[in-house]
Order: sequence, then C-alpha cells, then structure tokens
Amino acid sequence: MDVGQPSLDQLRVFLAVAEEGSFNRAAQRLGRAISVVSYAIGQLEGQLGVSLFAREGSRKPTLTREGQALLAEARAVASDVDALVAKVRSLQQGLESELALAVDVMVPGDAIARILREFQRMFPTVPLRLHVEALGAVAALVIDGQADIAIGGPVAADCPEVERQVIGSVELIPVAAPSHPLAKMATIPPGETRKHSQLVLTDRSPLTEGRDFSVLSAHSWRLADLGAKHVLLREGLGWGNMPRHLIAEDLERGTLVHLDVPEGPRFDFQLSALWRRDRVPGPAAFWMLSAFQEARFGQA
Repeated sequence: MDVGQPSLDQLRVFLAVAEEGSFNRAAQRLGRAISVVSYAIGQLEGQLGVSLFAREGSRKPTLTREGQALLAEARAVASDVDALVAKVRSLQQGLESELALAVDVMVPGDAIARILREFQRMFPTVPLRLHVEALGAVAALVIDGQADIAIGGPVAADCPEVERQVIGSVELIPVAAPSHPLAKMATIPPGETRKHSQLVLTDRSPLTEGRDFSVLSAHSWRLADLGAKHVLLREGLGWGNMPRHLIAEDLERGTLVHLDVPEGPRFDFQLSALWRRDRVPGPAAFWMLSAFQEARFGQA
C-alpha cells in the first residue's frame, strides 16, 4: 500500500489533538472549527493508512498504538520546520548564520560561561563555534578568518589586520609549590629566579615566534596548555606566572605559594576584543563583544 505525503498543517492538527486530548480544545487552540479539525485528522489517517485516535462513542480521543508510535516523529518534523522558519527570520534580520569566537585561556571560565549562557538565550538561532587558545593563536584565528571575533592578549597590538579594543586585564602572579626552593626562601634575592626552571606558556602561532613574555629564567619549560602548567607547578617542577583567579584555591589551601619575586611580583595580562578591520561584526558578534566589555575584567 502506498503511503501518502502528509502536510505540515495536518501534522500540526494531529499534535494539537494529541496534546489537548480533545477535538474541541484542539480547535480552540488552532482557531478552527471542530469539523475542520476532525476532517484534517480523517484525511491524515486516510493518507497514512492507519488510525491515529480511538474515538468510538462519546469517549475522548486517545492515541492508538500507531498514533503513539508516530507522535515523536511528528513533533520532530514540526520542530525542524519551526527551527527553519526561525533561522530564515534571523537571516532576514541580518543575524549571522554562525558565530565563531576565539577566547584566550587566561579569560576566567565562569565569565565565559555566564556570557555564553546569555548569548544562547538572546540568539537561539545562531550556532556558536568556540575556540580556546593561547597568546598569538587567538589573534591568528581572527586574521585567518577562522574566528569572527576574539578576546585575546597583548600579542595582537601590532597586527595591522586586526581592530583592537582594550576591555580589561587578568592579574598574573609568580607561584611555586611549597616544596620548591624559591618558596622556602624568606626573601628571594635579585637574580635567584634565573637559577630555577620557569614554566612558560607558549603557542605554535607565528605571531609569537621568537618572542617571550615575562620570562626571567634562562632555564624554561615551554607548555602550550595552561592546565598542564598548573599541574606541573603544583608538583614542584618549576615556578611560573599564573592567573590569580585560576589558582585562588591553591593559594588558600597552600598547594601553591605566591612568590615575592624582586624582578616583578605581578603582571597584568591585558585583554582586548579583536576583529578584522575589513569585516564589520554582525548583531550577534557585536552583542558578544559588548558583553565581554561589560564584564570589566580586572576592575573592581
């Protein structure tokens, strides 16, 4: 037996009756006469060759075994069409079809989550692609067009292709495990840090090739992952600068110690909103940039 092609309208009527449990309430919800609703269900059952509702006598219509089996698929089809319509309306309003965001590993994760949660609420039809990188890799994604906007560090300051707007900073402080020789010193003499291995965050971007940031020691281990650096610091394998927000619990518990380094006890890692000068941010991207700016990193 050939199965006919049900219309979207028929599926919506089917869903209304199933959800309301009554032809009358379904008709009221759809703004139609009961006869029109009943006719649509009859036509749908005829096309599919199955009975969707058991409605003998005066009983309320209840889903048959076949109707119950088809309910999820009908909902999925209606939902997909609703998403398609919403997407088209978004595009007509000038919203991006997708937003690619790059964020530096130094940006506090709770702030990222808070902003992305609100973004999801504000722009439910705009898919998001999130990149989390370090140093020059953040700006490189914007330059290469793989990210529409970014929140990155000071590396992009001299990139002519990139528009840059300072939005705040993250405080970096030198730390080591309590077992490390530097942590055991009551006073760290000038030049002492150069005698110990420094764990340094790095990346594979050509923007940072041959460049060092706050590197004091001649002996260094280069790591491309901030999480790995955090673990190695706690294991006492070196000393290094870490964002204060990320190690606050370590400082409180004593698993890491704030070093009073005479060459500089702290360093502010400046954060900027980045985008290509030849690509004007769309509505969703502009909202995202504003949200990160309002987060006021490093400000009381």
